[in-house]
Amino acid sequence: MRPIGISTGALAFGDFRGALKMLEGKTVNAVELSALRIHELPELVKAVDSLDLRAYQYISIHAPSSFGAEPEQRVVDQLRIFIAKGWPIILHPDAIRNSRLWRDFGDYLCIENMDKRKPVGRTVWELEKVFSELPEACFCLDMAHARQVDSSMTEAYLLLERFGHRLRQLHISEVDTNSKHDRISWGASRAFQEIANMIPSEIPAILETPIAENEIEEELKRARLSLKSPAVMPDCSAVGDLAIQY
Repeated sequence: MRPIGISTGALAFGDFRGALKMLEGKTVNAVELSALRIHELPELVKAVDSLDLRAYQYISIHAPSSFGAEPEQRVVDQLRIFIAKGWPIILHPDAIRNSRLWRDFGDYLCIENMDKRKPVGRTVWELEKVFSELPEACFCLDMAHARQVDSSMTEAYLLLERFGHRLRQLHISEVDTNSKHDRISWGASRAFQEIANMIPSEIPAILETPIAENEIEEELKRARLSLKSPAVMPDCSAVGDLAIQY
């Protein structure tokens, strides 16, 4: 069964403890501890050994998404504690200033494909350049970013075809026209199903949808069905995206 869970940053902006509390008793066995803003990372590093994470068979860390050249070494040094625990580090390629600083993370470093706003990391061609600098790094496929870049899902197909051997984690959500994460719609589910057969069942899926605690189980159902073949998807188009009944 595929490990599935949610990013703490999606549940509780900047509050990983609050998000973990919201996940207690839910049908999740994976979690991504988010430190998307650079000031959040030291607190996560300080707290990590005191967190009760026994419910999760898969844990990853989302590195800060933006920082300059001056603090990059400090960010790398702070993240080493998670590598020592065997947890993958999800990194946006446009955050990298000096790729040499990241090379000894090996395959614990997971490069995520980007949304259309970003200048790098959106396509196979752009990610080839990143992986040429980080040859041991693995890949985090953000399905929503791939769909935004190419709604036909051709680019997502090409990403999996080229980097499937590197695939370590999925991000699943929808992104709006402003590249903000949103809940998974019926249309997004159908699009994701077009590539679902290319994704091994052991690859963990992390939701990035901004949801309230009482919406967690419903969104997990949407995500699970989005990763199945189209034959199992109910035809809900008549009731509209917001009225999906899974």
